[in-house]
Amino acid sequence: MSRARPNVYTIATGTPFADAFASGLLRRHGDDPMAFSRVTVLLPTRRAVRALREALLRQSDGRPLLLPSLRPLGDVDEDELTLVAADQLDLPPAISELRRRLLLARLVLRSGIGDAGQATRLAAELGRLIDQVQTEQVGFDRLAGLAPAEFASHWQITLEFLKIVTENWPKVLAEEAAIDPADRRNRLMAALARRWSETEPAHPVYVAGSTGSVPASADLMRVVAYLQQGAVVLPGFDTDLDAESWAALDSDPTHPQAGMKQLLARLGVDRSEVALWLEPGIAHAAAARVDFLRQALRPAATTETWSGAERVDASAIAGMTRIDAAGPREEATVIALLMREALETPLRTAALVTADRDLARRVAAELRRWQVEVDDSAGIPLGETPPGTFLRLTAVMLASELAPVALLAALKHPLAAGGQARDAFRRLVRRLDRKFLRGPRPPPGFSGLLDVLGGAKRGDELVAWLRQIEAQAKTACERFAAKSIAIADMLAAHVAFAEWLTNETGQTALWSGEAGEAAANFVTEVNDAALGAEPIAGASWPGLLDALLEGRSVRPRFGAHPRLAIWGPLEARLQQADVLILGGLNEGSWPPDAGADPWLSRPMRQQFGLPSLERRIGLAAHDFQQAAAAANVVFTRAEKIEGTPTVPSRWLLRFKALLDANGLTLMTLRGDALRAWQRRLDRPDRVARGKPPEPRPPVSARPRKLSVTQIETWIRDPYAIYARHVLKLEPLDPLDADPGAAERGTFVHEAMEGFVRAFPDALPADAEAKLHDIARAAFGDALKRPSVRAFWWPRFLDAAAWFIELERERRRRGVRPLLIEDRGQIDFAASGGRFVLTAKADRIDLLPHGKLAILDYKTGAPPSEAQVASGLTPQLPLEAAIAIAGGFRGIPAAPIGELAYVRLRGGAAPGEYRVLEKTDPNELAARAIAGLKRLVEAFDRVETPFRSRPRPQFIGRFGDYDHLARVKEWSSGGSGEQ
Repeated sequence: MSRARPNVYTIATGTPFADAFASGLLRRHGDDPMAFSRVTVLLPTRRAVRALREALLRQSDGRPLLLPSLRPLGDVDEDELTLVAADQLDLPPAISELRRRLLLARLVLRSGIGDAGQATRLAAELGRLIDQVQTEQVGFDRLAGLAPAEFASHWQITLEFLKIVTENWPKVLAEEAAIDPADRRNRLMAALARRWSETEPAHPVYVAGSTGSVPASADLMRVVAYLQQGAVVLPGFDTDLDAESWAALDSDPTHPQAGMKQLLARLGVDRSEVALWLEPGIAHAAAARVDFLRQALRPAATTETWSGAERVDASAIAGMTRIDAAGPREEATVIALLMREALETPLRTAALVTADRDLARRVAAELRRWQVEVDDSAGIPLGETPPGTFLRLTAVMLASELAPVALLAALKHPLAAGGQARDAFRRLVRRLDRKFLRGPRPPPGFSGLLDVLGGAKRGDELVAWLRQIEAQAKTACERFAAKSIAIADMLAAHVAFAEWLTNETGQTALWSGEAGEAAANFVTEVNDAALGAEPIAGASWPGLLDALLEGRSVRPRFGAHPRLAIWGPLEARLQQADVLILGGLNEGSWPPDAGADPWLSRPMRQQFGLPSLERRIGLAAHDFQQAAAAANVVFTRAEKIEGTPTVPSRWLLRFKALLDANGLTLMTLRGDALRAWQRRLDRPDRVARGKPPEPRPPVSARPRKLSVTQIETWIRDPYAIYARHVLKLEPLDPLDADPGAAERGTFVHEAMEGFVRAFPDALPADAEAKLHDIARAAFGDALKRPSVRAFWWPRFLDAAAWFIELERERRRRGVRPLLIEDRGQIDFAASGGRFVLTAKADRIDLLPHGKLAILDYKTGAPPSEAQVASGLTPQLPLEAAIAIAGGFRGIPAAPIGELAYVRLRGGAAPGEYRVLEKTDPNELAARAIAGLKRLVEAFDRVETPFRSRPRPQFIGRFGDYDHLARVKEWSSGGSGEQ
């Protein structure tokens, strides 16, 4: 027989819920151990079940105890129906999440939208819509007519697309003989509610800690509330909220009590009927603290009462600290310091509660500096664990046909071994990287890479190693190249290759540890779920794999530390700690953004019967209020994230507004001390400015032969000459390099050289077309690159037209090319031995009066005449000195009549012919060679060091050897400027 009045309690805000409820259970039912074991308690989450189990042990002083039946509400199953009613329940199984996602993706693909990865992500969104609609117990038939003509046309398109779930999805479920998980949960809870309504359980039943945000659970709570031996125990229902604020909750879904009001309405319970669950032995928050939180978080419509309310007493905020850190790293370090400090007091516990998973991972990493391991209870995304990352990287490697960056990312992964000892495997990877993958991308696939290795000996270890990888990847490569392939076949080939690649001396490391086990389970589930799914193009597998991994997390089985914890807001419900740190309190993080529904506008959601998007903010506010009532609570936030200023959480702003009106502030001295600790933690005891390197190798080791371009480097940055010519260190080219400015210059030089060699005298009538043909050969495969074809080539064509006119005019004046892209040299005696100066002149012409003109082609900006005259840019004058001395083969010694830069840039000003006119070129040559001799003599003295950046104002921002010279340690501002 049901009760006439509901049995609904609340454990007040600021009272440890799990301990208070456990104490009450023991007091009511603990005298008879067998009767106690027959009590049923339904809790909101598995984490809450664990928290209550631990609280029961604490409240029973650790004595042996037969625990009640503790069940999470979200996992009610047929066992809850006591098996007696099995004949009344005939439910199909719930379709697995991965299976549903792939089948929905099949429907999306058939509608012509996206590739496999995009369709699967869209399918995940559709799955969330299905769950939300079924959770709220709204029928999809109500979608029709939601977008009348006055709505934007894209809403009509959206509703048409949603026929996937309204018309097609029910047919798919019928073929699968399954139902959606939310639908099955609703049916189970409805069956349980019906069962208990018809036949009351013989033993006590409690629903504790639930806010009833799921209508089906609220309906079950209603039944339990009216059972003779049933009770509902709410978390943090405010029985003292004033009537005006209670009435305002209908229009303020972001208030902490808004969800409670909706729940009471669904339960059919008046707020006056909710009794306090009082346990005298359990500590609870001071009334002043609870009242402060009530006032600070009251509905916006009633905040004017702040001015007339009683003043907030300082005791209300005792134990509350606010810390505003500069950025996420500083916030994480401060939190880690707080948690580490808690360990100094025996038995003290501390927990971080945050919705920011990046912050949680940072804090866990910071704690490791003290060898303290703390797991984030929300887990780590499977795709970011070593096995998940390796699967993703190998998929991209094979799909990209061994693109250098993707190839090295996979082969340098810590799990990669390829059947060898890992150190031997990595040695070969490093050799492949340095010798063959730098610069432009090699041809695709293993065959292209082996062609690049053609210079290696046939029996070379690297070639044999690469052929072994090729053999193991053969099946996977064939499937990645397939236009259409079954997902299960694609998965099998990929996993087989990944297993082999992680094999070290006979044992694969891919499935080891908790993350490996989770990865193995994921692969099994995908294989089972892929039956009958739409075939995919092999190249789309990486995107599909990423989409399937989304939402999968690896959670620790057990906490890594008995006294420290990191919880998400959901995991923190019903739990407690001596020091509670609420981190990441910025708008958009905690509370989260209300966001936007990808399928329905706000008016459409309301018309459809779905709750407002702001409801999740109200649920977050309830969690925050519960946590903020702790005796010792710290609020933290970062003022900037990735350089962008943040907005403090609305709750902190409300605290500040109310406290400012009362002349109070949250405790900050403690926060200031922690920030000071954080700043000092990684600061060395003594900071000494580094000194520039001054290597002084023996004269015999110093270079005796340099080119004219290297002379300029010697003048500007002697350390670069030391690193390249004494230490023999060559800078590595970038991986998968697009042709840069240097390559562009090479192409243009080759085109100009080829044209002038082909037509040293009179130009043909179709000279411009001939130059285009020569340039196409010079650019070669680079023209296949979109950036080169779309940007460089048109600019070159502009410059080519200008160049042809320049050549015609010079030929009319009697100028004749003598040398194109040829080498020359001179030498002279120095105290350290003969020194050889070499040059490769772009072009030397014979002028009509018998003098020489030396030309230098430039695609970038040429140096100014002042720079040349000062000796900082001696290339052209030194080439002139070589020509004057007869150092270029086939050209007799002759005076210089002209030094000029030919700039070829295209665009509106396609070219420029700049002659150095202010100083006689022969004088420039004499001064340059004299300056070079003085430079050589200076460095032929062992006491002369090869300094780094002695003239930083005349050097580029970054040099190839700046990191070796540790420029940032001794230059002002870390930029090389002194």
